[in-house]
Amino acid sequence: MSEIEQNGSAMTEKDKREEERRMRVTEGSRGFFIYPRSRWYRAWDKFILLCAVYSSIGTPIEFGFFRGLPKHLYLLDILNQTAFFIDIFVQFFVAYRDIDTEKMITDQNLIALRYLKSHFIFDLLACMPWDMLYWVSGRKEEVRYLLLIRLVRARKVLDFFSMLEKDIRIKYLFSRIMKLIVVEFYCTHTAACIFYYLATTMPASQEEYTWIGSLKLGDYSYSNFRDIDLLKRYVTSLYFAIITMTTVGYGDIHAVNVREMIFIMVYVSFDMVLAAYLGGNITALVVRGSKPEIYRERIKNLLKYMDRNKLGKDIRYRIRDQLRSPYDSSQTDSAVLQDLPSSLRATVIENLYKPHIEKVPLFKGCSLEFINQIVSRVHEEFFPPGKVIMEQGSVVDQLYFISDGKLEEVVVYEGGPKDAVSILNPHDSFGDVSILCNIPEPYTVRVSERCLLLRIDKQSFSNILKIYFHDKRKILANLLEGKESNVHMKHVVSEIKAHIELQEAQLALRLNNAAYKGDLSRLKSLIRAGADPNKKNFDGRTPLHLAASKGHEDITLFLIQEGVDVNTSDNFGNTPLLEAIKRGHDNIASLLIKEGCSLTITDRDTISSPSVARGVLHSKDYDFRTPLHVATARGSYVLAELLVKAGASVLSKDRWGNTPLDEARLSGNEILINLLEEAKSSQLSEFPSSSQEPSDRKARRKCTIYPFQPWELPKDQNKYGVVLWVPDTLDELIETAADHLKLDLSPNSCIIVTADAGKIVDVDMIANGQKLYLITTKE
Repeated sequence: MSEIEQNGSAMTEKDKREEERRMRVTEGSRGFFIYPRSRWYRAWDKFILLCAVYSSIGTPIEFGFFRGLPKHLYLLDILNQTAFFIDIFVQFFVAYRDIDTEKMITDQNLIALRYLKSHFIFDLLACMPWDMLYWVSGRKEEVRYLLLIRLVRARKVLDFFSMLEKDIRIKYLFSRIMKLIVVEFYCTHTAACIFYYLATTMPASQEEYTWIGSLKLGDYSYSNFRDIDLLKRYVTSLYFAIITMTTVGYGDIHAVNVREMIFIMVYVSFDMVLAAYLGGNITALVVRGSKPEIYRERIKNLLKYMDRNKLGKDIRYRIRDQLRSPYDSSQTDSAVLQDLPSSLRATVIENLYKPHIEKVPLFKGCSLEFINQIVSRVHEEFFPPGKVIMEQGSVVDQLYFISDGKLEEVVVYEGGPKDAVSILNPHDSFGDVSILCNIPEPYTVRVSERCLLLRIDKQSFSNILKIYFHDKRKILANLLEGKESNVHMKHVVSEIKAHIELQEAQLALRLNNAAYKGDLSRLKSLIRAGADPNKKNFDGRTPLHLAASKGHEDITLFLIQEGVDVNTSDNFGNTPLLEAIKRGHDNIASLLIKEGCSLTITDRDTISSPSVARGVLHSKDYDFRTPLHVATARGSYVLAELLVKAGASVLSKDRWGNTPLDEARLSGNEILINLLEEAKSSQLSEFPSSSQEPSDRKARRKCTIYPFQPWELPKDQNKYGVVLWVPDTLDELIETAADHLKLDLSPNSCIIVTADAGKIVDVDMIANGQKLYLITTKE
């Protein structure tokens, strides 16, 4: 396709001639050829049309009424045959537009091969001198039958009317009615000549045994009808043909011999088909909405638009060719399928589209159910060569799969230069990167060869992916495959990888949300669709953490059966068991313990998770109640024992001054009371020098303090921190830390911050084993 045609700009006559010349060079022409839109060829084509009209009408007359043409007609027939013989030679050089590629084919070998495969044989036989062969063969009637081969020239007349129907300068109703009249006249004209032939091939002595010899009109009899005027004989034959076609009579005209009866039976059978054709076309004219009429209306609207915007006239050629393709092509059959029942339509669509969708590399390894969902929602769409389907940087709302044809992906740089990225062949897809990663289209996609595409809209595709998570993972992996080594794909690869990470995070969020809300059915569907139950969210929490925290025993049991890690910790050191203990869900805690979940916490500062977990053991709610308060209030010996062994304090008091031991005494559980009494004695023995009462003692805590800022690494890599017991006041902690770190600082010029730069304002905020930083403040 030329750039002028692709861009749709107006062309002057000079530009058009230059376009034709350049086309001869760029389309791979070899040898001489004739451009079909050249002026002299169009004039020649009109002359051949007149010859075809003469031959189509004259051949039946010659066959029926003459046994050799008169001299004044013989010369005209020779000139007519000569013109058709020259046209055969011309057809070997006329370029044509290929249906599949929409390119003008100027290769002489291809032109000749196409003509040889189409009408060459019939055109050659029609040019044979059958009259001379008739006389040479000894006037054998069988040879004269071959004269009817010339009737194939009527196709040029039909082609003329087809073109006339699409010509917006002529009213569609007029052109259509003229065609129907010509078809009806031509059929009755040919039948009239054959009727006369059947009568004249009988011996003269038996002419009364023919339809015309037995004809009587009043007192007039058609005896010796061969001597009657030619025009009168033709009108009588035409009258008989019309009366037979309409089957309105046979009172005065009827078949007499067997030959006439046989031909009339065939003729009447044909007439039924002809009548249906004529009636159907008349109905279409009344109802409106035929393909040519739609085509004409679209052309009219576009031409009005071009006139209003002062576009060139020669662009109409391009518009006509572009709009004619959908009506001349039978590849797309969406409209036909719409008339089928839904069940049958689904079966047909599956047989038509499934073989193509299954071979799409984007869907490699996807489930059969997912493929079926895609197949049921795709639609056919046809595109001619040169058509730009997607522009670089545009918002894409359709995903395309190539069923037939070829396209190319082009990247357009600033300033205008273009660079072809890849060629898209059948079963490839495009628009997938833009839709899956929610980014503008990275390339311009242009049709190289006439193609048939299958498309699915973005909304339908997204709805399917929401259900088939496992298939979406495979699709993203397939999308990334083969692109990392491509130079043009580097920016696309980074987008795809970022989208994959985002999808994984969103999937983990949806899975955790189902576990948090106790939606077991949704949780099962997510896991069965491919979601990983061990996947952590941004806080490092798994679905088991949330289920244990919210007390969803059924979800906890299901996750355990799925083989999840029961001892996994989140970013704060909390395990699912610790979450269950904190919330007082002893049934879930017991279930986790049975599955081998442990609550082991050490005092080693190098292990951050146990240190945080120990701080959680001493955490309090709004009533200052610790997890051990909750466990003893519920009378759960298992949880209480587990908490005590982990270091939970039995001396801490709640809002009302009650310790876990007081809660145990209220429950009356002797075994639990004995456990806490022993723990109390053990914890009091750790603080023998304390002047406070045992019930007021706090569990002793320690922390690690570093002499630099938490967001900066020390220049001196040998600069260590110091581990200290947490005193009663913050000033005391600062002085002790400065003394051990050998820093000349006063409490008023220093503050202690956490790892995330939070200022400590009270020692009760410090968790056991927490890492802290001593920094100076600017006064």
